[in-house]
Amino acid sequence: MKNRRNFLQQLGLLSAGVAFAPAILTSCDSSTQKNTEAGENAGGTATTTATTGTIKDIGLQLYTLRELLPHNIKDVVRKVAEAGYNDVETYGYSVKDGYWGLDPKQFKELLSANNIVSSSGHYDFAQFMTDGNPDIVKRYTEAGKTIGQTYITVPWLAEELRNSLDDYKHIAQRLNNAGQLCQEAGLKLAYHNHDFEFTPYGNTSGFEVLLQETDPALVNFEADLYWIVRAGHQPVDIFQKNQGRFVMWHVKDMDNNSPDLNTEIGAGSIDYQSIFDKAEVSGVDRIFVEQENFAANMDPFQSIKQSHSFVKDSLLA
Repeated sequence: MKNRRNFLQQLGLLSAGVAFAPAILTSCDSSTQKNTEAGENAGGTATTTATTGTIKDIGLQLYTLRELLPHNIKDVVRKVAEAGYNDVETYGYSVKDGYWGLDPKQFKELLSANNIVSSSGHYDFAQFMTDGNPDIVKRYTEAGKTIGQTYITVPWLAEELRNSLDDYKHIAQRLNNAGQLCQEAGLKLAYHNHDFEFTPYGNTSGFEVLLQETDPALVNFEADLYWIVRAGHQPVDIFQKNQGRFVMWHVKDMDNNSPDLNTEIGAGSIDYQSIFDKAEVSGVDRIFVEQENFAANMDPFQSIKQSHSFVKDSLLA
C-alpha cells in the first residue's frame, strides 16, 4: 500500500501527455489511506435512491488483480467472469498504453466477449487538480465513453494537494469543473474517499468540505466502506446526512487481527449487513468488491469468488 502511494505522488508530477504505466496508476489505496442511471436526471441531480433490490450486478475493482493483469489481461478478464462478476472498475488508463496494452475499443471488445461491462473507471487527476487543464479530463471521457463507462472517478489525491481546508475548497472547485466537463460528455464524475479526508480541522474535515462545496448535480461520491470504518466513522451515519450522494460503493472487509489488511467479504470485522440494509439512503446503484492483499495461501481468483458469493447470497439476497 505504501509503495502505491509513492508511485502516485511521483506520477502526479508528470504531464498529461506522458504515458502513465497502467500497472501502477490509480485505484484505492492510502498510507493512512453498464452504463446505468443511478436514479438521476441527465444533469446528474439525484431524484430517487436505489435499494439493494436494484443492485443486480456485482463489480470488481481490477486493482485487486494488479499483480496479474499486466501479464495476461485476457486470461484475467475471463477468470473474473468465471468468478461471477459482470462489471469491472478500471484503473491506470494510459493514453499511450490504454488499458493494459489494449486501446479502449479493444478493451471493450474483450469485456463484451466475457459478458462484462465497465461502469466506472479510476483516472489520475493530479495534474488537473494542479492546473485545471481540461484536456486530460476530455481524454478520460473519450476513453470511458468508448468502453461504456458511466462514471469517471477521482481515486486518490497526493498529500501535497490536501494539507488544509483551503486545499479542500480548491479541490472541491476543481471537482465541480471536472464534473461539468464530464456532464458535457454525457458522463458523470465521482470522488472516491480514503481515510485522510476525515482528518479534523477544528469542527469540520476535508470530507465535509468536499460534500458541502461540490454541486450534487455535478459531483457524485464513491464510498470506500473500508476506509470510512478505518477512519472511525459509520457509513450509514454519513449516508443519512448526505442522502443520495453515494452512488457507488467499494466493498472490502477488514482483517479481524490486522485492521490495516483486507480479507474476503464476510470473513472480516465490518458489519456489512447493517450497511446494505440502509443502501436506499445512500443512493447506491453500483458496488465493487476490492481486496488489496491476500493471505499467503489464498488464490486471488478463489478469493474474489468467495467475496462475490457472500455479497450475492448473503447481502443482496
